[in-house]
Amino acid sequence: MAEELPLYNPDLLEKFDLGERFNTLKQDPIFRVRPLLASDYKRGFLNLLKELTEVGDITKDQFEDQFNLMRSSPGMYYCTVIVDLNKDEVVGAATLLMEKKFIRQCATRARIEDVVVSSEYRGKQLGKCILELLTKLGQALGAYKISLDCKDQMIPFYESLGYKMEMGNANCLSIRYPTSQ
Repeated sequence: MAEELPLYNPDLLEKFDLGERFNTLKQDPIFRVRPLLASDYKRGFLNLLKELTEVGDITKDQFEDQFNLMRSSPGMYYCTVIVDLNKDEVVGAATLLMEKKFIRQCATRARIEDVVVSSEYRGKQLGKCILELLTKLGQALGAYKISLDCKDQMIPFYESLGYKMEMGNANCLSIRYPTSQ
């Protein structure tokens, strides 16, 4: 079934030992960590993202078109989800983006985006698990640097996972445009 094709090869996730916390999660029969599937539209992926930011009204066709566009760029998008298997619902997600550069001898830089855990599941270490996984994946894929943007109150969380503000480079500047519907 085409709708069950993962965004990226799930075998990439199997090689990481993330310690006791993650191994407990993997052995827990209610959770599964895996790449995003097109069928995650019906598992509440977009509703989960609404806990993070504005999403808008996205039809299943629009979701599938975007999924297929991302899937057609192998090695770039690693949107990863945590699914509660008892409810068949996406309860956590984060995305690793791999950016090819000309600097540093054509190196790869990674960014972590859209990290979210359902409010119902916070406090269960799911955010740490998915972040540790994507950090190790980015490193294994050859990133010379992995960075992310976050709200000020989230800085201690990311620092607990090894992320640091760089002196003289701890600014994030943005221009936001109205979303076109």
